[in-house]
Amino acid sequence: MDKIINFKLNGTSVEAKNGESILQVARREDIYIPTMCYLAKATPNASCRMCVVEVQGVDGFVLSCNTPPVEGAEINTDSDELYKERQTIMKLYNVNHPLQCGVCDKSGECDLQNKTLDFNVSEQSFAVRDTARKKKKWGVHTYDPALCILCEKCTAVCNQVVGNEALFIKPGGYKSHIDIHLANCIQCGECISVCPVGAMASTDFKYTANAWELDKVPSSCAHCSSACSLIYESKDGLIRRVTNEADFSSLCGAGRFGFDYENKVASKNKEQFTKAVESFKNAKNVIFSSYITNEEAYLLNDLKKKFGFNLVNEEAKKYQDFMKAFKSTANTSLYNCDIDYLKTCDYAISVGSSLQSDNPMVKFAMAQAVNYKKAFIASIHPIEETPIANVISMYIKNEVGSEEAALAMLAQIFVEDKQSQKEFFDSLDFGYLSGESNISEEELDTLKEKLTRKNRPVLVIGEDVINHPRANNIALIAGYIQKNTNFKVLVIPTVTNTLGVSLICDLDDRQDGFSVGYNVKADFTLSAKGNGDLDIPSLNQQEGTFVNMDKTLVVLNAGVEYHGYELNDIALSLGYESKNIIDYTSKLGFKNIAFDDLDNYYDNSGNSYRGY
Repeated sequence: MDKIINFKLNGTSVEAKNGESILQVARREDIYIPTMCYLAKATPNASCRMCVVEVQGVDGFVLSCNTPPVEGAEINTDSDELYKERQTIMKLYNVNHPLQCGVCDKSGECDLQNKTLDFNVSEQSFAVRDTARKKKKWGVHTYDPALCILCEKCTAVCNQVVGNEALFIKPGGYKSHIDIHLANCIQCGECISVCPVGAMASTDFKYTANAWELDKVPSSCAHCSSACSLIYESKDGLIRRVTNEADFSSLCGAGRFGFDYENKVASKNKEQFTKAVESFKNAKNVIFSSYITNEEAYLLNDLKKKFGFNLVNEEAKKYQDFMKAFKSTANTSLYNCDIDYLKTCDYAISVGSSLQSDNPMVKFAMAQAVNYKKAFIASIHPIEETPIANVISMYIKNEVGSEEAALAMLAQIFVEDKQSQKEFFDSLDFGYLSGESNISEEELDTLKEKLTRKNRPVLVIGEDVINHPRANNIALIAGYIQKNTNFKVLVIPTVTNTLGVSLICDLDDRQDGFSVGYNVKADFTLSAKGNGDLDIPSLNQQEGTFVNMDKTLVVLNAGVEYHGYELNDIALSLGYESKNIIDYTSKLGFKNIAFDDLDNYYDNSGNSYRGY
C-alpha cells in the first residue's frame, strides 16, 4: 500500500501518494501553479522555474515540478514574492521574442502570450543583442528558432514518449536551438502539440486559421485500435487540424495529420438508396470491415437476424476465433494487459508485430517503459526494425510463419508448473522448434536470464500471429502463458474496431450468392470513400463508439457534417424505429448507458474519463 503524506497547501490540508510531486498534488486539488516547461507525460526538466513555491522553514524557493512533499510541510503557491519571481522569469522569456502575435499561429492559445498578460509584463527591463535565426522546415512541422523559448518539451516528448530520439538541443549559449536527426523522425507531430509557443508549427496548418475561429469537437482516432483521444478543429465546414490533450495523451502521425478523409457527397441519391434497401432484403452476405462503429456493427448484426444473411468480416472473425481459443486456456474472456500497464512494465516480449507501424501506441508505450522503468524489450519478428533500435533491447529474427514454434518455446521456458499440460510440453521437440523458427537456445536462455528480478513482464501478440494458419493453436499457448505465469498478455486488435465487432457480432463465413459490401467491394457497395453504389459517412462524420485496445468503450463525435444517407436510414426503411444510430449505444450488451451520457475528457491530473 502506498505511503500517504499529509501536508498543507495554501493552508489547506491535503494528501500526497508516495512519489507524487507538489505540482501533481496541486493540480489534483485544483490549485494553480504556473508552468512553461512541465509536461505531465514526461520527466520534469525544471528549465522554466515558473513552478517555484515557498516551503515554510526552507530558505529560497522550491521547484514544485520535481519536489515531493514531506510529512507536515506547509507550502504556499502564491505570494507577492512568488509573483515578482515569476514576472521576472517572463521578462527574460520575452527578451527579443518577436512581436508578431497578430500573425503567429499560436496566438490565442500561447502560453507565453497568456502568462505575459497574467504577470503584467508591460515593458522590457532586459536586453541582449539578437542574432539572425533561420526557419527550418522538417516535413509536417516547421521550426522557427526566433520564437523558441527552449522549454525542452519537444525534445522530452520525442525522446521519452515517442522514443525516436530525433530532436535535440544544439548548444551555443544564447544561440542554442532545437535541431533534428531527420532520419529518426516519424513525422508524428507530438513536438507540435506540446510546444507552448509558435516555434513548432504544422506546416500545412500555418496561416489557415486563428485559434479562436476554430470549432472544437472531442472525438477518437479512427486509424487503429488504440482509438486515441483527439480533437477535431474545423472552420467553414472543413477540418483544419487535429489536436489532443498533449499533456496527457499522444497521437501518431496518422491520427494527427490523416484527418481529411470525409465523404464530400453533397446530396442524397434516392434511386440508389432504394436499391440499397432492396439489396439488404435479398442479400446472401453482408460483408463489412472493422472501420465501423459499435452501433453500426450492432445494427448489421440485428439485420442479419431479421433477414438471415451471412454477416462476414474475415479480419474480425479471425480475431474472434483467436480470442475464443485464448479464453479456453486463459480462463478469462479477454487478455489482461492494457497500454498503461505496458508503459510501466519492466520486461516485454513482442511476437508477430511490426512495432513501428502496426500500432504506434504500443511502440510509444514500450519507449516509455524503457525510459522510465529501464525495461528489457525483446522483439521476435522476421524483419528487424532499425529505426527503433534504441527501444528494442534484443531482436530475435524468426522465420516467416514460425510464430507457433516461437510461442511454444516461450511457454517452455517461462511456465514452471508443466504438469497440467504435461502432454503438450512432452510433445515439444526443442531441436525441431529451434530449426523451424531459427530461434536458438542461446537466445532463449538470454530471455530467461533477463527476466530475473523483473516483476511486471508483458507478452504482446501481434497481427502476424492472429492471421497465422494455426492461430487457434497459438491462442491456446498464449492463454496458457497468461494463466500460468506472471506475464500480462496484450493481443493487439488488428483494425480500429476489431475488438468491438468481435464482441458484438455473430460472424459467418461467406456463402455463394448476392453480397452487399459495407466499405468492402461487393455486388452492391456502400462506401464512405465515394466510390461505391451508395455513399455513407466516414468515421470522422459520425457519432458512435469503438471498443479500443484497452477494452474501453470510447466516444466518436462528428468532426464535419455529412449530407448523404446513413445505415440507420436504411434500417428505418426496413421497419426499424430508432431515429438515430446512437440510440443503439445503450443496447450493445456492455452497459446500459446512453450515448449522450458518456464522458469524454481528462481531468487536471490526467485521469481519463472516456466512455467506460
